[in-house]
Amino acid sequence: MDWGMRNRMARIIKPSTGRTVMLAVDHGYFLGPTTGLENVGRAVKDLLPYADALALTRGILRHDINPHIDTPIILRISGGTSILSEELLNEGITTSMKEAIRLNVSGVAFSITVGAKWERNTILGLSQVVDEAEEHGIPTLAVIAVGKDMVRDARYLSLAGRIAAEHGARIVKTYYCEPGFDKVIDTCPVPVVIAGGKKIPEKEALEMAYKALQAGAVGVDMGRNIFQSEHPVAMIKAIKEVVHNNATAKEAYEFFESESKEKKVKA
Repeated sequence: MDWGMRNRMARIIKPSTGRTVMLAVDHGYFLGPTTGLENVGRAVKDLLPYADALALTRGILRHDINPHIDTPIILRISGGTSILSEELLNEGITTSMKEAIRLNVSGVAFSITVGAKWERNTILGLSQVVDEAEEHGIPTLAVIAVGKDMVRDARYLSLAGRIAAEHGARIVKTYYCEPGFDKVIDTCPVPVVIAGGKKIPEKEALEMAYKALQAGAVGVDMGRNIFQSEHPVAMIKAIKEVVHNNATAKEAYEFFESESKEKKVKA
């Protein structure tokens, strides 16, 4: 691994803890202005100081994010379908590596859909992205996209994660599952982060993050469970307590409640 790749990986996964809190705000590339991200700039303004990396598309990066920030960028470069499409997640490459370099990103993200009728297209797309990204020392984060007909169990997630790593992904983003998430981790030779998925109660999201880290995940790439929280800043700070300060889920939830109450008092 050359210096550029090591440096970018170290910006994403913090060497001090070997873990990361990624803030995902790339949902609009297929969902449009989803709840909480009607204006991405406003949504992330107070969250950025607590995010180890920010995942988003080039359009939002250019128009909504201050270029003076020091937060590493993971650029979403797959897409091509919308929530209205019958072939949602049949994604192709939407952004060139030249563009990624121009935007000074620390990583690129590409989705694969293992088990779908178009899996070949997405896996070959990942391979192409890896080839081009590696040439420039940029790590590829492979996102395990799960369609509505796919089971999110350990057998499937282990299969999909291993395929992503075998095709050259430097980091794999997948879903947490019970039981057997330790198998997903053990069979994937590269660092794994978990997706937050749909909004769930804060206590449950913190428990999920804690369990995933205990099984060996290096962090989270969480979106809706942060920016759709009633107290998003308190939530991302609580997630950081779990990820970087080894807080238990109970301790992190107590921290979240304390931060939320403090904000109400100040208001």
